[in-house]
Amino acid sequence: MITALAAAKAYAATQQTLAIDPAIGAATAPAGGGFGEILKSAMADAMKASKGAETQMAAQVQGKGDLVDVATAVSSAEASLETVMAIRDQVINAYQEIMRMPI
Repeated sequence: MITALAAAKAYAATQQTLAIDPAIGAATAPAGGGFGEILKSAMADAMKASKGAETQMAAQVQGKGDLVDVATAVSSAEASLETVMAIRDQVINAYQEIMRMPI
């Protein structure tokens, strides 16, 4: 389940990815970007969050980490994974809709 904090972080990350200027609320042109770059960025963020969670868990097992840090890292990784899964579902739905269109 996505919390309000996770949703706010996802929104902020999307604004950074799309290079939205908060002062004017308009998107600036990403350098060589596009939909593929957004997907790559989302996947990279999900992998980074997952590896961070693994690192925090390993530190906790060794007695060097704090349980709150582990819970936060796991929650962040879960939110990133849910975002990637939602994107995947939307892409699959769009593909299926296109395939149903008459020629």
